[in-house]
Amino acid sequence: MSILIDATTTVLVQGLGKTGRFHTDAAIAYGTRVVGAVHPSRAGSVETFEGATDHSGVPGRPDSYRVDVPVYRSVAEAKEATGATASAIYVPPPFAADAVMEAADAGMELIVCITEGIPVTDMVRVKRYLEGCASRLVGPNCPGVITPGECKIGIMPGYIHQPGTIGVVSRSGTLTYEAVHQLTGNGLGQTTALGIGGDPVNGTSFLDCLVAFNDDPATAGVVMIGEIGGTAEEEAAAWIEGHMDKPVVAFVAGTTAPPGKRMGHAGAIISGGKGTAADKIAALEAAGVVMAPTPTDMGSAMLRALGR
Repeated sequence: MSILIDATTTVLVQGLGKTGRFHTDAAIAYGTRVVGAVHPSRAGSVETFEGATDHSGVPGRPDSYRVDVPVYRSVAEAKEATGATASAIYVPPPFAADAVMEAADAGMELIVCITEGIPVTDMVRVKRYLEGCASRLVGPNCPGVITPGECKIGIMPGYIHQPGTIGVVSRSGTLTYEAVHQLTGNGLGQTTALGIGGDPVNGTSFLDCLVAFNDDPATAGVVMIGEIGGTAEEEAAAWIEGHMDKPVVAFVAGTTAPPGKRMGHAGAIISGGKGTAADKIAALEAAGVVMAPTPTDMGSAMLRALGR
């Protein structure tokens, strides 16, 4: 089992420039079913991707791939032609908000926006546009979503992931990879790992992911990686305390960050006396979450939480 994506997910790519093409090629090599792309100036053309798969030498998996991806003028046209259910957005920041809304307007079930640097005012507009909409947005400014061995939408390195029993949700891309690597090294693996992004206004929240992982029978525990800024971790802690049936391990980045100074992500800033690491850690501990004191302790903390 997994959340959001699996081996049947079909994907469109919005923005097939240098970055988009690079990560689309990696996704196809991983086994993701990329069925189309959207790039108005190249509409009617076909982009060919080929090479060795990430699963070369694995029994029952192909050693190489050659995939012809048709390019369409709009998301609506691409969805009608391919029946795709998910969209990966690599559109530059000035145009990314419109790309998200176009995907939602076309009825895409899942929209994964990788783009960093989208203006907050644009994301406020997107957030309002998505209210009452059936589409789910992951991101922006995120590494994406992966269900190991089945589907990869985003920029994460596929080889460090391993099918398993732990869900991973994080505001930090790099720390997502660190948690995944430790879980894989400890033989736990992942059901689904996703980065929700570090911007102050995003689509999917910690709470959304915790509910989904709690409902997933294959997920035995969850690693949650937060950081300073906002109140998302405190809101998640309140839900965990009253509803979560599975062990949760958490790490909060930014314990040494001075108030008023942004640390890496646009949303990682302590302002108005809110969003401190100490407040988040206290709320999570009060909810029974097992805290990892440093990034290198996430895997071992999960083992403790599972009673191993």
